[in-house]
Amino acid sequence: MHRQRCVIILATILITGLPLLAGQDAATPAGTQPAPSESSSTRKSKHGHADELVIRGTVFNDHGLALPGVKLRIRRSDQKKSRWETYTNLRGEFAVRVPKGPDYEIAAESKGFAKQSQAINGQSEENVVLHMQPTGGGKK
Repeated sequence: MHRQRCVIILATILITGLPLLAGQDAATPAGTQPAPSESSSTRKSKHGHADELVIRGTVFNDHGLALPGVKLRIRRSDQKKSRWETYTNLRGEFAVRVPKGPDYEIAAESKGFAKQSQAINGQSEENVVLHMQPTGGGKK
């Protein structure tokens, strides 16, 4: 009988989320976080993305359909070699993080389509839309 009562009390505590077992003080309701202290809120996260820019977009074919598998290369405008590379997903979408800074250029290439490039502002988030044109004489 005593064992059954302990199991029922323990189950009630677990179901109701009483803070006594979780190591929280009774003043903090279960399932909530205490307010962060000033030192923790001003501390920069080790994996913060404050100094990064997200370049995202979609690539379409000449009929306006999403184009998967397009290779995208991103480089700083003042450099010749690309430093970042990604591919579009099945919906023709892509996203890549680069450091904020000078302007960038994104170049898209896919078999059967002419290469296309576009300048990107390196200070604010960009949403790029590219429309690929087929190359003459080849199959798509």
